[in-house]
Amino acid sequence: MTGESDLSPARLRHARFAIAAVFCAHGAVTGSFATRIPWIQEHAQLGAGTLGLALAFPALGAALAMPLAGRINHRFGARTALRGMLALWTLSLALPSLAPDLWTLCAALFVYGATSGLSDVAMNALGVETENRLGRSVMSSLHGMWSVGALLGSAAGTVAAHAGTDARLHHLVAALALTAAGLVAVRGVLDLRAEREAEAPPRFARPPKAALLIGGVGFCAVFAEGASLDWSAVYLRDVLDAAAGPAAASTTAFALTMALARLAGDRVVDRFGAVRTVRAGGALAVAGGLVVVGVRHPAAAMAGFALIGLGIAVVVPLAFAAAARSGPAPAQAIAGVATITYTSGLIAPSAIGAVADASSLVVSFALVTLLACALTVGAGVLRPRPEPVGSANRDEPAPIRP
Repeated sequence: MTGESDLSPARLRHARFAIAAVFCAHGAVTGSFATRIPWIQEHAQLGAGTLGLALAFPALGAALAMPLAGRINHRFGARTALRGMLALWTLSLALPSLAPDLWTLCAALFVYGATSGLSDVAMNALGVETENRLGRSVMSSLHGMWSVGALLGSAAGTVAAHAGTDARLHHLVAALALTAAGLVAVRGVLDLRAEREAEAPPRFARPPKAALLIGGVGFCAVFAEGASLDWSAVYLRDVLDAAAGPAAASTTAFALTMALARLAGDRVVDRFGAVRTVRAGGALAVAGGLVVVGVRHPAAAMAGFALIGLGIAVVVPLAFAAAARSGPAPAQAIAGVATITYTSGLIAPSAIGAVADASSLVVSFALVTLLACALTVGAGVLRPRPEPVGSANRDEPAPIRP
């Protein structure tokens, strides 16, 4: 990739803060939408089953759109592509609450998911490029900022819902505010373009084999994340007979643990490397899963879910970083990993429910624990590719020279 001539330490720090603000804005859209799902369900007059059908469309839209991201990045350059795709994503927040019925809601959520996926690939690709030029890990903290944005968006949505604000007004105001904030933030990111002689990627690019292996590790982490977020409160209530307050608190504790671990994760990765960090995280997640399924007390289960969150927190950021370094087309590889992780997030909640129906929730989280074991086994695929000279055994991010 070619780009700016001024890559001084001060410029790189500014670029890091700018891309962190982009991640925060992206997360805030998700948080803003999630809190108003009950209002959207009531407005469109949907039952639980039809709402579940509609909520599959964001992942479908993202999975179909993500392979286009590499082509768009190549055509317009990283900054311009991100500016357009992030604006489409933030503005799409206003669409679902306008839908009067199931089919218009499905269409709105398809667009919502497609723009989310495109901007997700673009910002992760720029995040990795920023990390490479800094020569130290920042992807974990960037994803931590996404979690912070999601928490801020959900907090604002909770206030709006408590005040009885119409979700159409709430989401319109939020969409405009986040679009403005995103456009300001994008001005500071690195302005990178493909080499002039580089061949344009195909419109629908198949991810390289290395990205598929990396995506498998991300799949395990996101499956555990989706299962814990959606089912931890139900587990405490139905399996351990916990009251509503502690049950709900387990989900909040899990989300906060993940956010804090991501914000602090870069120092750990810089010190121990991606592979050892993920192996240790996998061990923590396995320990948490064993506590959840083996100790029948609400407090122990909450601690177990917190350990799962702590263990898987940095896996997805490291998977994106490893994908970007797995070959000559970073955006294409990131799109492949992102598609796999989005698919995992889509199927995890329903898979946990299906296993629970066939056996029990305890067996469902035994499956989550088994997938956490796979993190320790498969962590080696996250090892950075060796540089041509003298770096074959390095396990730290290798900076890409401008």
